[in-house]
Amino acid sequence: MPPWVAMLATASFALQASAPFVATPPDVIERMFQLAGVGSGDVVYDLGCGDGRIVIEAARRYGARGVGVDIDRVRIDEAQRNARLAGVGHLVSFRVEDALTTDVSDATVVTLYLVSALNVQLRPRLTAQLRPGARVVSHNFPMGDWDPDRVDVFTSADGQSRTLYLWIADAKADPRQ
Repeated sequence: MPPWVAMLATASFALQASAPFVATPPDVIERMFQLAGVGSGDVVYDLGCGDGRIVIEAARRYGARGVGVDIDRVRIDEAQRNARLAGVGHLVSFRVEDALTTDVSDATVVTLYLVSALNVQLRPRLTAQLRPGARVVSHNFPMGDWDPDRVDVFTSADGQSRTLYLWIADAKADPRQ
C-alpha cells in the first residue's frame, strides 16, 4: 500500500473520531432554519451531514437546494436514500469529502454540528469563500474568538439546553486570518 493511502486513512479516521455523528433533532433543525432565514432561493450546505436530514428538510420545507458533505461513505449512502424517500433527490446532493477542504463558495447558508476545534479550522475557508450575506449556523459549538452576529439559547423538545450561533459573512475578509 502506498504511504499516502495509509496517511489518508489515518486522517479520515481522526476526523471521524473527533466529530462523531450525532443526529440533530427536528425542532433544532427548524430553529437553525429560522435563525438563518432559510428560504427557497438558498443553497444550504451541511458540513458533516450524517444522514442528510438538514439539507433534506431545507429542500422539503422551503424548496431550497442543498449539499451535504460527510467523510463517511456509509452516511452519504444513507443520506442519498433518505433524499429519494423524501422526494427531494432533485434538489439535494451529497458528497464524500472532508468538510475542512470542501468548496463552499456557492453556499448561502452553511450549517454545522461539529466540535469547536473543527469549527475554528473551518473558519478561514468560510471567510474566504462565502459571499457577503451568506449565513453560517452552528449547533452548540462556537468558532473560537469569531463573535457571532446572533446567539439563540433554548431548551429543545428532548429537554436539552441548546445554543445556536449565527454569523453573517461580511464583504471584507476577516482581518484575524
